[in-house]
Amino acid sequence: MAAGHRTDELKATLKKYNNNAEKKDPEKQKAEEVEVFTKLYTEMRGPKENEDQSYDVIPKFYFKLPGEDEILLQKLREESRAVFLQRRSRELLDNEELQNLWFLLDKHHTPPMVGEDQMINYEDFLKVAGASGPKCKPFFSATVFSKLLQNDPYGRISIMHFFNYVMRKVWLHQTRIGLSLYDVDGKGYLKESDLENYILELIPTLPQLDGLEKSFYSFYVCTAVRKFFFFLDPMRTGKIKIQDILACSFLDDLLELRDEELPKDAQESNWFSAPSALRVYGQYLNLDKDHNGMLSKEELSKYGTNTLTDVFLDRVFQECLTYDGEMDYKTYLDFVLAMENRKEPQSLQYFFRLLDVQKRGYLNVFALNFFFRAIQVQMQQHGQEPVSFADVKDEIFDMVRPADPLHITLQDLILSNHGETVVSILIDLNGFWTYENREVFMAENNNSEVAHEDHGEF
Repeated sequence: MAAGHRTDELKATLKKYNNNAEKKDPEKQKAEEVEVFTKLYTEMRGPKENEDQSYDVIPKFYFKLPGEDEILLQKLREESRAVFLQRRSRELLDNEELQNLWFLLDKHHTPPMVGEDQMINYEDFLKVAGASGPKCKPFFSATVFSKLLQNDPYGRISIMHFFNYVMRKVWLHQTRIGLSLYDVDGKGYLKESDLENYILELIPTLPQLDGLEKSFYSFYVCTAVRKFFFFLDPMRTGKIKIQDILACSFLDDLLELRDEELPKDAQESNWFSAPSALRVYGQYLNLDKDHNGMLSKEELSKYGTNTLTDVFLDRVFQECLTYDGEMDYKTYLDFVLAMENRKEPQSLQYFFRLLDVQKRGYLNVFALNFFFRAIQVQMQQHGQEPVSFADVKDEIFDMVRPADPLHITLQDLILSNHGETVVSILIDLNGFWTYENREVFMAENNNSEVAHEDHGEF
């Protein structure tokens, strides 16, 4: 009866508004109708079954990002993020607080020492926790202590290991906050332009880069950024998670340049060092014979030992980004990173895309033969007896041992740990020649080691 009465009341109310419709503005009339209908329908329906009352008090947790035309909202969001990051930065330990922490650890260490290493047990660990202040509290947990616990017979941990752990954590948080300042969208990743700005503003803080001319800064930034994107964005999405940047070792290599006394060999092996960047850019300029700032296929063919096959170079220019058939410096950097890091999965992915000439997602006998014929042609040009493709094909499949005996996938190449060798055999005469004469090289290395040992005895 109650439900029927409510229905009649709803009908009567709507009928009343309909009768007066001609006397009111249509838009206003429609709004009133919707309001009355919603109110009466809600009262009539009553609460839904299994509907929790907490639904009425759950706060809004999703906020749509402001659009490009909402300038004021964008500025407000940027300012609020900056304030938030500044607050998080103030929560970190500063140098004075770190020094105080070291003093407390030294004061409460637990004898005896292990060599020159001071140790601390859990009881003294908690004493330091109580005296070190609220900022240090997250580091003094049982979980952290157990992680650093090794084989000490007294159940202690190394003070130096613990302090290094704290330093590393503080550095990671500082770096994350620093990177987040360049995250324009605030989504936890950096676009290429964001990372370029970060590295450009980082250059003056790195003493090892003091000798770089400002005119070279743009080329240096491009060289540095390409390594991050080549290895951390293999799917070419144009963005990298800040979390991935922190997890890899590249940022450590870059910030290593703060060391004013960095050894020469360490600089040469560091992609981000001034000598390394100048080496790569110098090679690019040397290859650019017509000095137009771009590389043609003919110019790129002189890369390295000048033994890359024409078929492979054709595929590079077909698949990689070029401008009027020529390669710019950024595309060249991807090429160099792939060539110099052939063992890495990202490099194998780069080469696999070039080798998969039929775009089937795997390499078959046709694809292998397509590239190896160019190696055979080069061997004839150098007066060498061509090697049978059938033999090479069998050796490649024996090395890789693919899941499908007729098809080699990218995953097969990576899991085999022979991807570098397979790539070298198919694209580079020098790489193939090195593989064919591997036993000779091994014998020569063994002989030289024996000779060195014999010489050392005298």
